[in-house]
Amino acid sequence: MPDTAQTIRLVVADDVLLVREGIQRVLETYHDFEVVAAVGDLEALLASAMEHRPDVVVTDIRMPPGFGDEGIQAAARLYERAPDTGVVVLSQFAQPAYALKLLEHGSRRRAYLLKERVSEPDQLADAIRQVAAGGSVIDPGVVEILVAGAKPAADPLSSLTTREREVLEQIAQGKSNAGVAAALYLTERAVEKHINALFAKLGLTGEPEVHRRVTAVLLYLSTVHG
Repeated sequence: MPDTAQTIRLVVADDVLLVREGIQRVLETYHDFEVVAAVGDLEALLASAMEHRPDVVVTDIRMPPGFGDEGIQAAARLYERAPDTGVVVLSQFAQPAYALKLLEHGSRRRAYLLKERVSEPDQLADAIRQVAAGGSVIDPGVVEILVAGAKPAADPLSSLTTREREVLEQIAQGKSNAGVAAALYLTERAVEKHINALFAKLGLTGEPEVHRRVTAVLLYLSTVHG
């Protein structure tokens, strides 16, 4: 029996029974994982998460009832109901817009992976462990698209000042401008100036505010974890 103090408790969600059972079996080969529930739709996922209080939910992006972005909806609702529960979204879509939406409330305890990673179980397991520890993982395929569309440089953050990188690091933790100001002992106006400057340097000037913030966070994560 594994040490329960170190076991990561999981809920798995996928509407396709064979896929769901396959993911469960793969995860249960790791001694530090315990799958406490496996479900097939959004409401069952939320109910299981509230009942079992898992460390991490591993969910397909599209499930009943709407086959839209239920996995991301689940992440948003768990942010409010169970903020300590991590969410790993598995998607067949290498579209940055989905990752942007997933991280709108901050990147902590969130991961967006392409579903093909299920065939590379060690990568999936590592992502689950990082999320359980409070970290973030974005699939390299998604990050490459974002970096290519933002600033074509080996290090997209190379032009940022030390203070701008510090501000971006705080944003990556999900903090508001006021929270960044408090953490770095700056005024909110100073934080706004730093944010506008780093947006400009990263080439993020023509998008809504929330998308600019999340895209900047994804670029930051690509340098930290990539």
